[in-house]
Amino acid sequence: MSFFKKIFSSDKKETLDKGLEKTKISFFSKLTKAVAGKSKVDDEVLDNLEEILVSSDVGVNTTLKIINRIEERVSKDKYLGTDELNGILREEIASLLSETNSGEATEFSIPTNKKPYVIMVVGVNGVGKTTTIGKLAYQFKKAGYKVVLGAADTFRAAAIDQLQIWADRVGVPIVKQQMGSDPASVAFDTLQSAVAQNADIVIIDTAGRLHNKVGLMNELSKVKKVMQKVVEDTPNDVLLVLDGSTGQNAFEQAKQFTAATEVSCLAVTKLDGTAKGGVVIGISDQFQIPVKYIGVGEGIEDLQVFNKYEFVDSFFK
Repeated sequence: MSFFKKIFSSDKKETLDKGLEKTKISFFSKLTKAVAGKSKVDDEVLDNLEEILVSSDVGVNTTLKIINRIEERVSKDKYLGTDELNGILREEIASLLSETNSGEATEFSIPTNKKPYVIMVVGVNGVGKTTTIGKLAYQFKKAGYKVVLGAADTFRAAAIDQLQIWADRVGVPIVKQQMGSDPASVAFDTLQSAVAQNADIVIIDTAGRLHNKVGLMNELSKVKKVMQKVVEDTPNDVLLVLDGSTGQNAFEQAKQFTAATEVSCLAVTKLDGTAKGGVVIGISDQFQIPVKYIGVGEGIEDLQVFNKYEFVDSFFK
């Protein structure tokens, strides 16, 4: 199908194929059993398919949407062979992802009319937030952008140290203060520094949870307000990082953070170590927030721009 034209370079596609391998093997071994001895998609096949999608962490609501769409096709076509099921599933999942404007990009890029372009990164501790920031900084620098990092997760010394290591590794400036400093103050200093350096992109790390009694929502709102004193209408993106290997727990995190702040896009990490890649489909659909980046390996190059055509192609390869 031309709809699934190859967009990525062969190296990137190979990494994506490998990263989704566990998900794919798990999904298709279940699917093969579900249609064994069947030539036609009937109620039993659909019931089995529903169970497979839910157990692949696509999520109940999204699974029901996919099943309903396939049922419509079955009733319209009268006869649908099980050999056609792969192709139909592939089309319906890509169509579903299209509805959230997810996965249109192919390169690490930002709008040209915003400078500096400010990305505030949120997410609980342990999801790969700081690593994602480091890899993002690497990719943006590689694409020719001038990047500044801000260590506003001041509640953990380890977070500041880890971000410093990434800044040194990638070769980008970092703005930081002592552990326990006011996160909004760090964000303010970071933006001032970025403006002075004529930077293109600012990436601000924030706390995943707080050790004091201030609510996370209040803290994130304060960080936003303070940034706007330096650059209007910032942040341009609030990027929520989710650990794809946690499956349904990632849905819960998405629910909490979308309630706490206006999340504009998602990064789903650690997809290579798990068979739970279906979570990308479910979260994108359920929260109507575009997935921008996916982590498909531990290497510095293994954070990829999420492209729905390539993702679905790798999933069904």
